[in-house]
Amino acid sequence: MRPLARALSIAALLLLAARGEAADAGPAAAAYEEGETLSGGAATSIAPPGREAFRQMSGNLPEADAMRFHLGRALFRKLWVAAPSSTQASDGLGPLFNARSCESCHVRDGRGRSPEPGESGTGFLLRLARNPQTAQERQMVATGSVPNFPDPVYGTQLQDRAIPGLAAEGQVAIAREDRAETLYDGTVVRLSRPSYAVAEPAYGALAAGTVLSPRIAPPMIGLGLIEAIPDADILAHADPGDRDGDGISGRPALAVAGETGIRPLGRFGWKGQHATVAAQTAAALAHDIGIASPAADLPFGDCTGAQTDCLSRPTGVQPRLGPQEISAEAFDALVFYAANLAVPARRKASFRAVLAGKAVFRELGCAACHVPAFTTGADATIPALGGQRIWPYSDFLLHDMGEGLADGQTVGEASGTEWRTPPLWGLGLAGTVNGNRVYLHDGRARSLAEAILWHGGEAEAARERFRRATAEDRQSLIRFLESL
Repeated sequence: MRPLARALSIAALLLLAARGEAADAGPAAAAYEEGETLSGGAATSIAPPGREAFRQMSGNLPEADAMRFHLGRALFRKLWVAAPSSTQASDGLGPLFNARSCESCHVRDGRGRSPEPGESGTGFLLRLARNPQTAQERQMVATGSVPNFPDPVYGTQLQDRAIPGLAAEGQVAIAREDRAETLYDGTVVRLSRPSYAVAEPAYGALAAGTVLSPRIAPPMIGLGLIEAIPDADILAHADPGDRDGDGISGRPALAVAGETGIRPLGRFGWKGQHATVAAQTAAALAHDIGIASPAADLPFGDCTGAQTDCLSRPTGVQPRLGPQEISAEAFDALVFYAANLAVPARRKASFRAVLAGKAVFRELGCAACHVPAFTTGADATIPALGGQRIWPYSDFLLHDMGEGLADGQTVGEASGTEWRTPPLWGLGLAGTVNGNRVYLHDGRARSLAEAILWHGGEAEAARERFRRATAEDRQSLIRFLESL
């Protein structure tokens, strides 16, 4: 099907769906906003909302680009092997690593899962860093020279796997403490607070100042659309001094300065530490899998100078294939794939119950940080993603979320209590795609209600309104979130 015909077909199908929903919704359908079902604009996927919902290509991507997308998909699923091997294009795993492929963490391009006590989880890791301690170090972070300071032996994250003959750095030890949260109408919600430690550290104790920050892999959808949002539109929502007095003081994350010395606007990662899909992809290849790319030439991955055995191992660099373990062409295809994973269409967007939840979402103040919509720039790097009205439900800014969610780890602009607002699109398909419903940066929340009740800091007022809300309003809010 030609691209224009395909786009018109998608639009027609979604218009019919919206009309059908409106007929069921009754008078409240007036609150439905034009295009709201198309979460990713014309790039939205209308594939069935099943287990493959996050694996679809941008709905308006020209067919000429399909081969590039599918090549990127193959690379995303590729299992890397330790060097040297007979499959030289797959050489370079580790030597220390967390996963053998991108797919291992982002299963079906979805989110990871935090471990239960005694298991390892999926797409879960511990970031390691110490905060700046001297005036010089604080200046280095402030100017974007470094985001923070890795553990001198273990580096930037704990690698729980290693190639044959080398010891993994250690294992994640987790404990949970449950407590009951009683809402104003007597409803009880159980909250689970995890605590983390490194078990069986193979290279001695971690440095005294090293802070552990647990992270689950976020879903991959809509990344190219996020990158295409103009900086000015994100910055327009920033209010670092809370000038309007609403208690919300989002501020921009800035990535590490490049060769020009300019710090680009961060919009990816739990603390907004990466500015582009390419930067995020390169960091994951290097630190999670141990693969050097043109954007992060680290053939030994996260091995530090103190890990001499790791640094003595052969790399997967093949001069005939290029100076890194993944070639520039393959890296570009992988980034293209990540940038063009489509956002699924909304379900029941104009049903009365969902629209009631949308009203509650706004009344509680959730939309102050989870900004519903943006329009991508006409000059987007990928033309198909430009000029689209999208509905990510995020402002992509840093917010203080209080001590309950604090990890204590500084990452560039982000303090130990700050997190980038995660987009909510695709939220309702988390269980369908990955078979589990876990939320927040470390996957501690096992329900949407629990995730909301962990909000503090700038979101404390919204959380309190949720606690005081009627059971009907709370249920309406959950229905709305599950429609995203």
